[in-house]
Amino acid sequence: MIASIFVLFCRIGACLMTTAGFSSQRIPTRIKLFVALTLTLALAPTLTGGKPFAFDGHPLTDSLGALGGAIFSETLIGGFIGLLGRLFFLALETMMMAASMNIGMTNPLGAPIDESESLPAIGVLVSAGATCLIFIMGLHWELIRGVVASYAVMPVGTVLRPQTALITFSDTLARTFVSAMRITSPFIVFGVVANFAVGLLNRLTPQIQVYFISGPFLITGGLFLLYLISNTMVTAFMADFADWAVRGN
Repeated sequence: MIASIFVLFCRIGACLMTTAGFSSQRIPTRIKLFVALTLTLALAPTLTGGKPFAFDGHPLTDSLGALGGAIFSETLIGGFIGLLGRLFFLALETMMMAASMNIGMTNPLGAPIDESESLPAIGVLVSAGATCLIFIMGLHWELIRGVVASYAVMPVGTVLRPQTALITFSDTLARTFVSAMRITSPFIVFGVVANFAVGLLNRLTPQIQVYFISGPFLITGGLFLLYLISNTMVTAFMADFADWAVRGN
């Protein structure tokens, strides 16, 4: 049973190490390990059913090959499930970087939240707020429920098919970037219109360095736009993420 519990820990731990919220670098590694072990021990009686697992028809305790194959397969499946949820936040951070460029706030960088690299200030604000809302809205329980439900679709001993994984990954990637682009589209439209107006004004009055003067106005307009639509942005993003977390697709 120890081998079966360890195999369960491989999938659950790998998912928590890559999914949104739990994978944050702000959470100490010992806390992540404690949460993964606690969930594994709590779910082990239900998931194992009191019977040891097998891989490729061989019990895990019969050979090191079966145990090693199960560990590799479960770690890969868990990491893949967690990565699908992480794609939502990676897409949001990418598009918030584009939004920051359109309002002239690329240079003032904020502290890194989930990644090792810093993001612009408004990107940190939105991504950190969305990460906190995962736990406030209770969506972390939906992520855990999704991991448990994955054993009904891909029980222990199932090998992750590359074609199926690639199709699922590409579909989720397209969905996340469409969602992030829809959320940040007001900033992109604002940047195009504002820069076009500044460029036109610069052509009409070439004696004045319009681009240097327009910088503060561009930033002020972008921050005012963020103030107006921030609630709608985060609500739309969390609704899309919640739909994926609940439905699993």
